[in-house]
Amino acid sequence: MSRKVLVAYATKMGATASIAGAIGEELRRAGHQVDVLDVADVKAVSEYDAVIVGSAIYLRRWRPEAVTFLRKHADQLSTRQVWLFHSGPVGPDKDEAQTMPRKVARLADRIGAEPAVTFAGRLDPDSAKGFLARRLATGDLAVDSRDWKKITDWAHQISTELAVNSDK
Repeated sequence: MSRKVLVAYATKMGATASIAGAIGEELRRAGHQVDVLDVADVKAVSEYDAVIVGSAIYLRRWRPEAVTFLRKHADQLSTRQVWLFHSGPVGPDKDEAQTMPRKVARLADRIGAEPAVTFAGRLDPDSAKGFLARRLATGDLAVDSRDWKKITDWAHQISTELAVNSDK
């Protein structure tokens, strides 16, 4: 059975938006109705059966607009299936799970969401914003470390869970 799914994201340099888009495409291939939107463009989650929220993670922090989204919609999210992801690590720790920031962990607990899945990120010199990002983007870390298979496999798992839970 087809489910209506929102994939909402907060990005700094566009890599998280691309991951959200890939998740949305995989869910569409499985027959779900999917909207992929920047968290700032989401007015309500009431029309969705399930919600996936992703944020760039830098210096162990989610984008403030993603945290605001979770806080603003927490009551409605708590009555839906919710999955979280964050993206950002590059370099030697690109494959290591990142701990959810405390605020996000508290909100995830309130909503009933599992801990966020970590996806490696991309550091592109052309889109780097801020002194630290521009500095890092000139070195060995200026690479695209995103693992598209891991991303689409995760989306496929979500699709399977949506199908199983729609029968209940």
